[in-house]
Amino acid sequence: MTWAPEGTKATNMGGMPGMALAYERWINAKGGINGHKLHVLTCNEHNTASGAADCARQAIAAKAVAVVGSYSQYGRAFMAPLEAENIPFIGGYGVSAEEFQSTLSYPVNGGQPVLLAGAGHQLGKACDDVALVRPDTLAGDSMPILLNAGFKAVKPQREAADVRAPEDSANYADQAQEALTEATKGKGTSDKSTSDKSSDKGSEKSDKGRGCVAAVLGERTETFFDSFRRLETQTKKPQVSSVLGSVDQSLVDRTGGKESQFEGAYVTSWYPVASDPLWQPMRKVITESAFGDNRVSPDDTGTQTTWIAYSVFTEIVKRLGKDETVTGRTVARALNHSAGIRTGGLTPDLSWRYQDMRAVGGYPRIANGRVTFQIVQDGRIVAQPGESTMDMTQTLEAAPRSG
Repeated sequence: MTWAPEGTKATNMGGMPGMALAYERWINAKGGINGHKLHVLTCNEHNTASGAADCARQAIAAKAVAVVGSYSQYGRAFMAPLEAENIPFIGGYGVSAEEFQSTLSYPVNGGQPVLLAGAGHQLGKACDDVALVRPDTLAGDSMPILLNAGFKAVKPQREAADVRAPEDSANYADQAQEALTEATKGKGTSDKSTSDKSSDKGSEKSDKGRGCVAAVLGERTETFFDSFRRLETQTKKPQVSSVLGSVDQSLVDRTGGKESQFEGAYVTSWYPVASDPLWQPMRKVITESAFGDNRVSPDDTGTQTTWIAYSVFTEIVKRLGKDETVTGRTVARALNHSAGIRTGGLTPDLSWRYQDMRAVGGYPRIANGRVTFQIVQDGRIVAQPGESTMDMTQTLEAAPRSG
C-alpha cells in the first residue's frame, strides 16, 4: 500500500502513489521480487486524520504486507492501526513524529527533523536574523525547535522568529510583512538582491550580517513568496530559503527559471540534487513504466522517497529467500535484524536494529541524518559550493526535546 494526499487545498503528493504504480509495473516485468509478484494498492489520504486512518484500514483489509513510500502528517491516526496488525511502515515522507518513534516504522530519510535542522545550519552560516514561516498546525509546531537546533549550533546566541501561517491560504501578505520585519530588524542587512546571491558561490563572507526568510509551507510556499516579493525594497533584500518538498526544480521552472523569485534561494534536501547520475535508474523506470503519468516527476522529493522506499522493500524481500512466506511479520523481522541496506548511494546504508537507534529526543528511529545543501543558480537547483553534505544527528541529539 502507498498513500498520499491528492486534490486537496494544501499539500498534494500524487507523485508518491504514481511512482509506486510505476515501480510495480517495472519490477513485475522483470519477474517480480524473488519470484513474488508485487501488487501495489494506493489510497488518497486527503490530508486529514480520518483519511489517514481510512487508508490504514484499507491496508489492513487488503492484508498488505507493508505500507511503503507514503505521506501523511497524521501519524497518530495511521500508526496505531498498522501496529495492531504488525504491518511495517517503510520510507514515509517524514512529516509526523510517530514515523521516528514507532518500532514498526522504518524511515529512509531524517524527515522534518533533519531537514529543518539542516536548514537552520545552512542559514546560520549566512545570516544573523532569521524568520521561519511555517504552517499553524500540529506538525508545524515543532518546526521552530528543529530549525533552531541547527541555527543555534552555528550562532548560539541567536534564535529564529516564528511566523505562523494558515496551511491553505491564498494570500500571505500579513505573514510576509511579519517575516520581512523580523529578517531585517538587525543592523547588518544587505542591499544585495537575492539573485545577486547566486553569483557569490555560497560565500559566507559575502552574506555576513544578512537577514534570512525561510518558508516551509509545502505547495503554499510559492504563494507566500509571491506575497513576499511585493514587499521587498532595494534596501531590504533578505536571503530566502526553503526545503525540498516546498521548493523543487519544477517550481523554479514554472516561476521563470533564471528570472524566478527563487533565484539564489537556499534549499535543504535529504538527497542528492535531481540531476545527479545516482538517480538515473529511477529516471529509467519512470520513462519505461510511468506511462505518461504526469504526477510522477524525477525532480519531486515525494517521487524520490517512494523510489528509495521500494528499493528497501525489494532488498528486504530478497533477503527473506524464495521459500519464506512474505507477511508483515516476516518483513518487519527482516528489517529489525538486517544491516547495511543499500539504496544505490542515494542515502547511507540503512539499518534499524536496536544498536542503530539514535539518542535524538522524540525521534529515536532516525537511521539517516544526512542532509544536502543546495542553491538555485541560473534557474537550476545545484549543490551549494563548499560543504554540501552534513549529518545532523549530533545536532539533533543536543537539541531540546521536540517530539
